[in-house]
Amino acid sequence: MKRTSTFFLKITVFLMGLPALAVCVFALLSLFRETNDYFPGKLYAVDIVYFVAAIPYYIALYQAFKLLGYIDQNIAFSELSVRALKKIKYCGFSICIIFVAMEPVLYNMAKQDDTPGMILLGLVVAFASFVIAIFGAVLERLLQVAINLKSENELTV
Repeated sequence: MKRTSTFFLKITVFLMGLPALAVCVFALLSLFRETNDYFPGKLYAVDIVYFVAAIPYYIALYQAFKLLGYIDQNIAFSELSVRALKKIKYCGFSICIIFVAMEPVLYNMAKQDDTPGMILLGLVVAFASFVIAIFGAVLERLLQVAINLKSENELTV
């Protein structure tokens, strides 16, 4: 049962990477098309932001995959797990910062096209990554406390 649930979560982590890959492929294709006439010069910035944000996203997915591997190996309560959660936390914060920094460009595009959904989409991604980063920080702290308690209990006779 335990391996089945972690296997399902590993598949889920893998599937979470596919939409980001699709966005990056779409952004790459838009760089080579003439779709930049409506937003001259602005789509390049948005495409670059997608590629830059994909790096910490895939790092976080890889760390989550490693964390599930640690659970399978029964070493979930180890410093390796704390390091993986710390990297997930940093990746979440960096994605949040990247998308908040992109908001002025999205604002100008939304003002030109009269679509406020662009601004909202950027804020939703920033907020979601911020929540994931905070959740990772809380889990990191709880895991560190659990490891400390475990080591104290091992020292008592």
